[in-house]
Amino acid sequence: MEEKKKQSRREFLKTAGLSGAIMASTTLTASALSKLTPAYQKKPEGQTLTGATKPAGFKLKYAPPFGMFEASAGKDPLDQMKFIAGQGFRAIFDNGLPGRPPAVQEAIAGQAARLGLEIGPFVAYADFSVESFVLRDESVREMLRGKLKTAIETSKRTGVKLALMVPGRYNQRLDWDYQTANVIENLKWCAGICEPEGVVIVLEPLNPKDHPGLFLTKMSQAYQICKAVGSPSVKILDDIYHQQITEGNIITNIDACWEEIASFHLGDTPGRKEPGTGELNFKNIFKHLYQTGYQGVLCLEHGKSKPGREGELAVIEAYRQCDSFV
Repeated sequence: MEEKKKQSRREFLKTAGLSGAIMASTTLTASALSKLTPAYQKKPEGQTLTGATKPAGFKLKYAPPFGMFEASAGKDPLDQMKFIAGQGFRAIFDNGLPGRPPAVQEAIAGQAARLGLEIGPFVAYADFSVESFVLRDESVREMLRGKLKTAIETSKRTGVKLALMVPGRYNQRLDWDYQTANVIENLKWCAGICEPEGVVIVLEPLNPKDHPGLFLTKMSQAYQICKAVGSPSVKILDDIYHQQITEGNIITNIDACWEEIASFHLGDTPGRKEPGTGELNFKNIFKHLYQTGYQGVLCLEHGKSKPGREGELAVIEAYRQCDSFV
């Protein structure tokens, strides 16, 4: 059981490859890229997705990852996207998007445009094994320069503006306040690169039980850093699974950090499976987000409580239930 928990996050950093047939047959034009759903564009309430046989769209932009519905849709990500849209979902996400070949990135972006799916944040930098942002070191900035270059290139090809970053481990020998100052200065430097390109770094606090030793763990800490950086290109990704373990008070912390939150990751706890398998009241959380006016993406960064197609249908039903708030 413990080994499964350790693997739960790693499995969402894996990427699915497109088959040779799809890669060979898929083309993307500039006009297709231009039709990507803009960030935070809200579909009118009650509007259904195109096609009489398709279920009504969800109220919020819940975003499944590639692989979530493989048993139902097959292994090809483009077919999975069709299935996702057909179930009424309005978004997808792919943590490993920067690692895909450019042609594959463009194929995914083109399919998203055709299906009306917004693409959620990808991972730009998340090395849990090293001290990075907490140090005042030119070699760290050179490493970050390379990561940001890849993120910006990915953004230009796909239209995705949110790039997730984890500030790495803390330093046991350096006073905590100096580390915080270093993180802020490094992020100001990163923002100077991202702002002209319209790319937004989203910082993700992670819980110290699953990931001991990391610098960023709490929403209040992330909020303090974003306020100190003072850039529209540095915001927060609120992972509800992690924050329930670290500090709870999910809705209270959402409200306190509201103007700095750009996106969400989802997962019930314990177990990091779909809503309804743990202790969180996702129906109330989603209702609060909807009433507050949230129009961004909520990434399904969790596993399934049951294997195969049965488990996939259980995930869909869980989100239908949670999305049925009035």
